[in-house]
Amino acid sequence: MTDKAVSTIAELARDFGVTARTIRFYEAEGMISPERQGSQRLYHPRDRVRLKLILRGKRLGFSLAEIREIIDLYDSAPGERGQLDFFLDMIEKRRVDLEQKRRDIDLTLSELAEVERNCRNRLSELAKGREQA
Repeated sequence: MTDKAVSTIAELARDFGVTARTIRFYEAEGMISPERQGSQRLYHPRDRVRLKLILRGKRLGFSLAEIREIIDLYDSAPGERGQLDFFLDMIEKRRVDLEQKRRDIDLTLSELAEVERNCRNRLSELAKGREQA
């Protein structure tokens, strides 16, 4: 990624592997706010950090509202400490949710395996019945 003071939308999109449309969406949502020079958007390091946090939050499965809340906490009291405490709470909730989903998936896979075994056994019984007939 480029380490410069100001980036264009094309540079930011390239650096983060997203489309300009994605960046404009986060701008429309008020999550990043580039400087405007005529029709050109200029993104400062703060916008770059915010976009990085947004994309990381999405990868971790947080909703846009949750990501917004995490990011906005940085600019309000108690600042970064409050943001990090809140983020740790969100991480714990996400982890619990994912672990439950993993248990649910494991149970479903187990049930599928049992149903598959029963189907194969029944097919085998039916095939033997045809051989004897």
